[in-house]
Amino acid sequence: MLNIKQYKFWFCPCTQDLYGDEVLAHVAAHAGEVVAHLNASKEIPFEVVLKPNLLTNDVISATFAAANADPECAGIITWAHTFSPSKSYIHGLQQLTKPLCQFATQYNEEIPYDTIDMDFMNENQAAHGERELGHIFARMRWTHKVVFGYWKDESVLQELGAWQRVAVGVNESRNIRIARFADTMRNVAVTDGDKVEAEVKLGWTVDAWPVNDLVPYVNGVSDAEVKALTDEYYDTYEIILDGRDPQEFRRHVEVQAAQEIGIGRFLDEHDYNAFSDHFGDLGGLGQLPSLAIQRLMQKGYGFGPEGDWKTPAMVRLMKVMTAGMEGSKGSALMEDYTYNLVPGKEGILESHMSEVDPSVADGRIAIRATPLSMGDREDPARLIFTGKTGPAIATSLIDLGNRFRLIVQDVDCKKVEKPMPMLPTGTVFWTPRPDLKIGTTAWIYAGGAHHTAMSYDLTSGQMADWAEAMGIECVVIDADTKLRDFQRDLKLGEVFYR
Repeated sequence: MLNIKQYKFWFCPCTQDLYGDEVLAHVAAHAGEVVAHLNASKEIPFEVVLKPNLLTNDVISATFAAANADPECAGIITWAHTFSPSKSYIHGLQQLTKPLCQFATQYNEEIPYDTIDMDFMNENQAAHGERELGHIFARMRWTHKVVFGYWKDESVLQELGAWQRVAVGVNESRNIRIARFADTMRNVAVTDGDKVEAEVKLGWTVDAWPVNDLVPYVNGVSDAEVKALTDEYYDTYEIILDGRDPQEFRRHVEVQAAQEIGIGRFLDEHDYNAFSDHFGDLGGLGQLPSLAIQRLMQKGYGFGPEGDWKTPAMVRLMKVMTAGMEGSKGSALMEDYTYNLVPGKEGILESHMSEVDPSVADGRIAIRATPLSMGDREDPARLIFTGKTGPAIATSLIDLGNRFRLIVQDVDCKKVEKPMPMLPTGTVFWTPRPDLKIGTTAWIYAGGAHHTAMSYDLTSGQMADWAEAMGIECVVIDADTKLRDFQRDLKLGEVFYR
């Protein structure tokens, strides 16, 4: 299930004692006002906690060490209200393991032209202090986020709130645990990779399990539990029999109900929040898990097919980063299937053969049980629907041998021109930015996979910030992408990460 900590962020005013106790009291009071405003804003999704002024090397080191030790602290927000000598931060930064945002703001919005004097200048010199802090971050090659602007501006608060979700993603990345039932699809390269390096760089644990270790959990689900969940399905979704006998159809659905309960129990008992399976190795399972997986993803588990362990981790990460977001439209596994090349209607039909997360559905959701050529099992029941419209992002994490690369693409989700009554899957149709030709070409040049983790709720900037914080390469394909520049950036990446 989607269980995450009640994260908080520590707000640390940066100053020193050169100007006396009265100024220090003003710094603390002003910081208190800023924190109160942040906590009252709907744009700030996580609580901000005011900490004492960072005055000396010892105070800074102790504060950062305490942040490391506090499991509920997701990150540090600094604000250089006055000049704050940056050498004082060296030892603290050397040990800090939490994300840090340099909030380059100022207490007063406007210069008080009629009354400004040197006392005011000394007390309110954020422009001075932030540059001092920025230098030590650059000098130490310490990755951090800068948010600049007045602390009451809504756009500034939106940017700070967006970074909070990135910081939570950095923290929760260390808690992602993937159960991998069976190996990767034979001869497919992009879905595999270095699982040890993934744990080193990203904190992900990837464990292999024989699929038949899962079977007893599915078979152990009681008839009463299966009936209750199947009844819930029938109450929640439209039923499309496609001419099947109603009792025979229900039996197909009951198989998926047992799988949903059984897989969920296995994951919870063994402390996993993401998983993959493979249609070529189903062991004693009666159907390819389909509706079951769709429902588990909707509950917050990450999933990837064909033994792909990177995509379920990314899906889980996106669900964690968007947890509690008002008006969320969903994050999900997708797969590039087929192009529409008609001029003016270009796009890519996204789906998977049976495992698409209904959290991204728009309107009607139905259950069908139709033949599936892969998996060598009886016809799996699955949910069918069409996805929401609007801007979204598609991401692919790939292993290039010497590094991970996160590819992020801005896309526009649309409705297809006509119904697809013969297609028994959930679908999304999108056009990559800047257009299908450039967006697709850039994706291929970058080595992007056919599986993606997509989100309507996160931005390419947030995912780029996450990649930066994790120390991995990130390339973004958006409305400004030009192929020659993009190919040059890929070559520069080869040099940088050599």
